Amino acid sequence: MAKTTDKISATARSTEDLEADIRQLQADIAALTQQLAQTGEHGLGAARRAAAQGAEHLRERGEAAMEKLRGNAHDIEDQIAGTVREKPMTSLAVAAGVGFLFALLSRR
Repeated sequence: MAKTTDKISATARSTEDLEADIRQLQADIAALTQQLAQTGEHGLGAARRAAAQGAEHLRERGEAAMEKLRGNAHDIEDQIAGTVREKPMTSLAVAAGVGFLFALLSRR
């Protein structure tokens, strides 16, 4: 009878140990889940900041390129206007020739 009682108490202790281990595992899993969520939030925030900085940099570069193109367009416009003033007949002949070529191409 003593052996049976010892077996029952050993089984009860091992069941209690298993239950304690399961509770500890559940607590550990909950803590890990919380840490992963925090890490994900930090990573998401960093990615958003990097994307915003990249977009701002691209916008600045685009604006600088547009200003450069505007400057180049104004320079070309000034050169063309100067050439037309210096040689009006030649400019008129070139414009007529280009118009004639566009007319031929548009008929085809």
